[in-house]
Amino acid sequence: MQANTKNAKDVQTILRLTFGLVPIVAGADKFTNLLTNWEQYLNPSLKMISPVSSHTFMMIVGVIEITAGIIVLIKPQIGSWIVSAWLVLIALTLIVSGSFLDVAVRDLVMAIGAFSLGKLSTVKNLKTV
Repeated sequence: MQANTKNAKDVQTILRLTFGLVPIVAGADKFTNLLTNWEQYLNPSLKMISPVSSHTFMMIVGVIEITAGIIVLIKPQIGSWIVSAWLVLIALTLIVSGSFLDVAVRDLVMAIGAFSLGKLSTVKNLKTV
């Protein structure tokens, strides 16, 4: 295997594990709040229009994140686009709320990483699944 192909495969593996495992951990934590109180990040406008409590809303978010992470691990060429779009949506809700702008910027940077995984996963010689 050429060095460039091996390096690209290594990067793809690192990104696949990152964007697979981190959403799973963050999603699972929506049920326990061990890492943070996730409800604090919920846009107040969403709280007002949501038919469920903030805690229930965040548990639904957790299920979505766990599912997206699993898809990344199994099919990175699909899951990476889901995670990238999800991170952009989270960042946009934070920007619109005018709070946690540092987290919004971080999520946009992570979305670029997930997007990069998607691009790498379309290269035929690098497909892992």
